Amino acid sequence: MQEILVQRAKEGDAEAFAQLFSQFENDLYKMAYVYVGNEADALDVVQEVAYRSFKYIHSLQSVTYIKTWLMRIAINCATDLLKKREQILPCEAELEISEEPLEELPEKWALEDVMTKLTKEEKDVILLRFYHDYTLSQVAQVLQLKLGTAKTILYRALKKLKQALEQEVQG
Repeated sequence: MQEILVQRAKEGDAEAFAQLFSQFENDLYKMAYVYVGNEADALDVVQEVAYRSFKYIHSLQSVTYIKTWLMRIAINCATDLLKKREQILPCEAELEISEEPLEELPEKWALEDVMTKLTKEEKDVILLRFYHDYTLSQVAQVLQLKLGTAKTILYRALKKLKQALEQEVQG
């Protein structure tokens, strides 16, 4: 079924593309939300993914890579939005200082704070591996990395996260 929808979408059939895109929309939204941190921006990212993927569907090499291809576009769109946001409000993070002690914050917030200590590359690997349950080989494929490189990045990121969480607990 996906093969037919992809072929029709490549031929310019907007309805076939919409049916195809809707199969992955939820996963794309989740990925975007983790990157941008709010619903409105995540929806903007998904909309941009829809636009870009429809515009460039002809460049999709194989139907088996449709989800991988869309996730890569989502990561790029989210990163673009974050870069644009930093250019507009570079000091926004300094304005959002919380008065609550860390112990009273939900665990999710502490983890999100720790995730900011990772590089973009490390965050990509962690999110795809643990948030979307991709295998390491799938992560490497989505991020266009060698498998060994993806493993190295994963283990380095996990080490950073562990150290940062230990510091949060001690501090």
